[in-house]
Amino acid sequence: MILETERLIVREMTKEDFPALTDMLYDERVMYAYAHTFSEDEAQAWLYNQLRRYQEDGFGLWAVILKENGKMIGQCGITKQRIPEKEVLEVGYLFSADYWHKGFATEAAIACKNYAFENLGANEVYSIIRDNNYASQNVAKRNGMKEVGRFNKHYYGIDMPHIVFRTEK
Repeated sequence: MILETERLIVREMTKEDFPALTDMLYDERVMYAYAHTFSEDEAQAWLYNQLRRYQEDGFGLWAVILKENGKMIGQCGITKQRIPEKEVLEVGYLFSADYWHKGFATEAAIACKNYAFENLGANEVYSIIRDNNYASQNVAKRNGMKEVGRFNKHYYGIDMPHIVFRTEK
């Protein structure tokens, strides 16, 4: 276990989490900000990228487990990401649609922000969010973040406008 909140346990993902992970990555509702759902190979690469991050960085996107039933309902964690001027620590999150609008993303994101400050010695953390992803933007704001910039990411053959949010310790 990495951390625990009132309703959630956050831990490293394992290969056994692949079915729950694909429930998210194959769902058009969940993946709308990515402009595509993932194939099985892409989902496998996503999982292996997290496992690599755990080994190399000591953190990554973690499995978010609902305490009441032990079900993986999302991912939340800290990753190294690039914004135009530098590499930053990002609090990222992705949740199954069945668990949207219940405060789980905010609860997990706040816990991960605090983890970055308390355990990783970060002085600031970011969230980099697609400009059409209003729900994720609202999570960032509830996590104490303010908009500090905008840029385009070229992803999957598309230029995607993103908003950079940041909060400081």
